[in-house]
Amino acid sequence: MNVLSVRGIGKSYGGVRALRSLSFEVAAGEVVAMIGPNGAGKTTCFDILGGQQKPDCGTVALLGRPVTGIAPHRLWHLGVGRTFQVATTFASMTVRENVQVALLSSGRRLRSLRPSALRAQAGAADALLARAGITSLAGRACSELAYGDLKRVDLALALANRPRLLLMDEPTAGMALGERGELMRLVTRLAREDGVALLFTEHDMDVVFGHADRILVLAAGEAIAEGPPAAIRGDPRVRALYLGDADA
Repeated sequence: MNVLSVRGIGKSYGGVRALRSLSFEVAAGEVVAMIGPNGAGKTTCFDILGGQQKPDCGTVALLGRPVTGIAPHRLWHLGVGRTFQVATTFASMTVRENVQVALLSSGRRLRSLRPSALRAQAGAADALLARAGITSLAGRACSELAYGDLKRVDLALALANRPRLLLMDEPTAGMALGERGELMRLVTRLAREDGVALLFTEHDMDVVFGHADRILVLAAGEAIAEGPPAAIRGDPRVRALYLGDADA
């Protein structure tokens, strides 16, 4: 079952065409990587899918429901989670409190942001922290955390609304080499267990080829290749444009 269906989306900024009639799908439990050189249109595509921008043409559907141009907060309530290249948290709050706030938002109860409301979410928050592998950090302020730990907090926040679609923009950016594989193994396992459609962008090709079920390659706003990792690795056009001979 396709969770995300993108049909012919295009976006221009003045005379610059960032996306040109891009179409693709992501199924439940599928892990898809979107790669391409700088300026290929990846960020524009993610911003359209996340509601930060509206396409000039084309449509986006979530589980068959048209969601083109819907605002980010509405997409959140429809089951779209997103993490950004730079992890964003409430620095002065604890890890558990950050997740409790996300849970209140998911339940449309942010107006009840009182200590009693936060305490009511403690059990659910701790369950999410356990899934993200950061139970031991629950009582620490986010300002004290190493960047790799912040990335896991960001993941727990994105899971707070039980997403059907998870968008991850450079999930391992800024992380130590060993941490990257650990995070992606966790993310892909959770996506497959929960039937979440996972779409991520990434510059680390070891992460991409080691964890994606399928890879979508963009260049100048267009899809130039799509398929399983082995096919993409051997695609002459992709190699010439992006991968280079070093990845042989």
